[in-house]
Amino acid sequence: MPASTSPPEGRKLKILMLHGYTQSGATFEIKTKALKKSLQKHFPPAPAAGHLKAYPGGLELIYPTAPLKLVPNDIPGYDVDGAAAKHGEADQIEAYGWWRRRGDAEPFTYEGMEIGLAHLAQVISDSGPFDGALGFSQGGALAGMLASLLEPGRRGAFEAAQRDRGGMGYPEAFVKDSGFLEDVVQEPLKFAVSYSGFGASTNALYQAYYEPGIRTPMMHFLGSVDTVVSEERSLRLVEACVGGRGKEGGVQRVVYHPGGHFLPSSGKVYVAALVGFVREVLGEEGSGQKGKEAGVEDMEMPF
Repeated sequence: MPASTSPPEGRKLKILMLHGYTQSGATFEIKTKALKKSLQKHFPPAPAAGHLKAYPGGLELIYPTAPLKLVPNDIPGYDVDGAAAKHGEADQIEAYGWWRRRGDAEPFTYEGMEIGLAHLAQVISDSGPFDGALGFSQGGALAGMLASLLEPGRRGAFEAAQRDRGGMGYPEAFVKDSGFLEDVVQEPLKFAVSYSGFGASTNALYQAYYEPGIRTPMMHFLGSVDTVVSEERSLRLVEACVGGRGKEGGVQRVVYHPGGHFLPSSGKVYVAALVGFVREVLGEEGSGQKGKEAGVEDMEMPF
């Protein structure tokens, strides 16, 4: 019998990939194909060179789809009349969200958030536990919220905010029915990553996500000319993280790219920054990687 060439079985580095508003898990996987390929190359299964010692099974990315199916009126700028006149497209759009923002100005409310969070908790129960979460836009905001929800003591913060300021309650779907106060759907994430993400509305309903600050290591990628999510909103999430804009172990936690509202998934310098961050928080060697300045040819097209 010839020797098997299949990789050895073992624990995998599992990352939850959270799509943005109007996308789906399938479209996000397509849009991040270059990033996925790069990460698989950097985090291969053992015994390949560069594999993570704690994760001999290599890398696994899970792309769930949010539970709220959007209608044309939920999508800013969608040409409802034009789509309806063109083979009924308005009834066939495949666009999803983790919540719907309601209101004309701050403080906004998030309709359907409890449904989105319950679905996320089910994904974790079915496919987790996860080591990290990576999200784009609304998914980037959700990655920060998820990191927060899984931290020790967060349930108490939600209870205090609900009692004192009318905040939302801790999501019941995240509570494990074990009788222990701190028992939630999985252990805290080891890291989170946000691309064009943002801090939640200033509404008192949501402040327990950020008070006290998020302790889970988090990296933020921001587009310097993003016209969809303002820098102010993105920095609200950055500042909510303990150590927000600083460096930890030599890896910068906030990275700007010279583009707009998109994920630079094939830019070598940005992939190197992400890989260095993940290796650093996992305590692996090779965390101090540096890349050359990114040129236009390295940039991914917007989506």
